[in-house]
Amino acid sequence: MRSSLQGVNTSARMLRLLSLLQSHRYWPGGELADRLDVSARTLRRDVDRLRELGYVVDAVRGVAGGYQLRAGGQLPPLLLEDEEAVAVAVSLQSSAAGGTPGMEETSVQALSKVIALMPPRLRRQMDALRSQTERLPFSGGPALDPALLSTLAQACRDSEPIHFTYTAAARDGRTPGPTDRWVEPHRMVSMGRRWYLVAYDRDRQDWRSFRVDRISEPRTTGQTFRPRELPAPDALSFVQAGMRRMPQRYAVRVVLDADPRAVEAFVGRWATVTGRVGAAELEMNVDTLDWPLFILANVDADFTVTSPPELVAAVAAVGRRFARSAPVT
Repeated sequence: MRSSLQGVNTSARMLRLLSLLQSHRYWPGGELADRLDVSARTLRRDVDRLRELGYVVDAVRGVAGGYQLRAGGQLPPLLLEDEEAVAVAVSLQSSAAGGTPGMEETSVQALSKVIALMPPRLRRQMDALRSQTERLPFSGGPALDPALLSTLAQACRDSEPIHFTYTAAARDGRTPGPTDRWVEPHRMVSMGRRWYLVAYDRDRQDWRSFRVDRISEPRTTGQTFRPRELPAPDALSFVQAGMRRMPQRYAVRVVLDADPRAVEAFVGRWATVTGRVGAAELEMNVDTLDWPLFILANVDADFTVTSPPELVAAVAAVGRRFARSAPVT
């Protein structure tokens, strides 16, 4: 059993490696190993396995060395046994839903490719396994259905219109009812421990970004559309611009006794980090305080909350709960 699981983990890792090599012209070896959370030696072994399967991966040796997938030609398939294919797909679903922080977008891209090649009988096995895991927590964010992620990702890849039910956020104390949306999906974006779908809304005749945790009942059409030009440099920029225009409930300001670069690496694109070592200033605008609390609980540094008062109270409440739960020594 242990040997079988190790084989599945290796296959899943190699799929992630393939997706990374396809999405980046040249990867420094250290950066690629960090993204996969493996040693340089394991990375070299995985690259050798890809070469044995027919993938042409060029390597540059030395301190500044790295890897590049040679352009041209059709990529050969990654051969898997049936059980391995199902296990890899479930593993990628978990990773896409935040089980492997930093690998969400790469994992969902690899997942859509794996599912597209799976025969119906293996998809049923995967759905049966997924039903046992239910919804997956997304690294401090809302729980997500991994099947929803893969359905939306495949619709983006295949340029296939999709219907779904969407429940927008509450505004001014009012909770809007669910609405039916018919969209042309463009791309999935992972930002701030949340997934967003960037799509053209056919009924509203405009581009929109949708929080994936508020999407339900996706229904594909079996049709295709001609992709439109996104009115932004890329999907991430589009989502970020929309977030800046949207009024948020809380303006969070915190000073941390830490290196700003370390804090920025942890929070990613969800917050602005400035200041100096020992006085890193974090600023973010949010609807709820869940994500700021997650950051402060996991960044290994003392901090002072400047605003809002609600976050001060929430930190104090969590601190008291942790203190009550800690064993007495």
